[in-house]
Amino acid sequence: MLKLTGDGQASTCDGTTRRDFLQVGALGALGFGLPHWFAAKSAGAVRPGAGDRSCIMIFNLGAPSNIDLWDMKPDAPAEIRGPFKPIATRSTALQFSEILPRHAQIADKISLVRSVHHGGAAVHDAGWQMMQTGRLFAGGVNTPHIGSVVGYLEGRKTDLPPFVVLPELMGRGGGNLPNGQAGGFLGKAHDPFSLNADPSKPDFRVPDLLPPKEIGSVRLDRRRKIRELVDDAVSTFESSENAALLDGNFQSAFRLMTSTGAREAFDLSKESTATRERYGMTRFGQSCLLARRLIEGGVRFVTINAFLTVFDEITWDIHGSKPFTSIEGMRDIVCPMYDQSYTALIEDLDQRGMLDSTLVCNLAEFGRTPRVNPAGGRDHWPLCYTAGFAGGGVQGGRVVGASDPIGAVPADRPVEPADIAATIFHSLGLDLETKLPGPAGRPFPLVDFGHREIRELF
Repeated sequence: MLKLTGDGQASTCDGTTRRDFLQVGALGALGFGLPHWFAAKSAGAVRPGAGDRSCIMIFNLGAPSNIDLWDMKPDAPAEIRGPFKPIATRSTALQFSEILPRHAQIADKISLVRSVHHGGAAVHDAGWQMMQTGRLFAGGVNTPHIGSVVGYLEGRKTDLPPFVVLPELMGRGGGNLPNGQAGGFLGKAHDPFSLNADPSKPDFRVPDLLPPKEIGSVRLDRRRKIRELVDDAVSTFESSENAALLDGNFQSAFRLMTSTGAREAFDLSKESTATRERYGMTRFGQSCLLARRLIEGGVRFVTINAFLTVFDEITWDIHGSKPFTSIEGMRDIVCPMYDQSYTALIEDLDQRGMLDSTLVCNLAEFGRTPRVNPAGGRDHWPLCYTAGFAGGGVQGGRVVGASDPIGAVPADRPVEPADIAATIFHSLGLDLETKLPGPAGRPFPLVDFGHREIRELF
């Protein structure tokens, strides 16, 4: 094994030492696990002609109620349609719920797919896997997150990592299954960089972008001189006889921690008070703003977890009784926050001329039951739900697919998670016939046979 120590020495198990600069903890926080260092270059691939687009995936952890929000059934019985009314929007094809009034104002920029479904178990974890990777994990094979695949095929544009998760990785979902927010069989080198901090807090900072304390106290004269020291030290390392033991991830990780540009991309103080307040001074709102800054800075793929867990916080998981959320909680707490922040992101990207080059997709693990339960909520329902898309070449104001009269099953144009993944890859310019290096070195298709992008969106 390789041991990195803060006093500037790195030792291998055979006793060889060389100068080095990083701690294991610092690299782990950046998603560069040591067991995968040696394979990272061989695991890389030349991208098959991707364009310059990026993606922001908003993952609505907990699963919104499509019938109460964006696939309303006003003519259905009361126990189906629920308590909310649809409102007119800027698109004649779209209706939104009255509890999403700002969505109505940007409906011409959003398109909905109302016929998403999957055959996985009605547990959060299974849906997380399928919607973020396009597949349900099976046979001990964990497939990589869509963002990990994009980072693997395209690499990084700048000192920033290619794939970032905000504000942090998902917590548990009750099924004790992997959640899909990882590099899977591509390796830890392609795990996302996770912020692990709440960007809405007054003292928000990203400690992983700073050198470990041991470097500051032992190796560095002043932090302001770190770049010069890094350049000199990396040159020394590259001339050593053991340099082949490490690959480009070492330098990439160090560049991130020492890059002025990377620190500025994460610095929300660069934004005006008005802009920050437009997004909303919430964890989700400031994560949306930070996502825009990261895309501007060169990050290729950002996933925003709207919530971190379905436990101990009010989320989209509206079973109706404690410890879960009620429909009233969705109306009074979740929707106002989400309506403000999501629409601010779309409007901001549009005003900055970034919307066409940035796909924003709104996904969830499943929908909610057509019938309101005895507690006044709705339960898990993977048989029919809605996904949203904006930007990235998507034509706004469209509806693809339809659910039946009570929102129970697709009535037209059924769409599966693999089709969602294919749509994201297509928007980003990736060749859907690409093969990834799968387990045991076997070629692994980017998208399962028979699944294609949702062409009606483009």
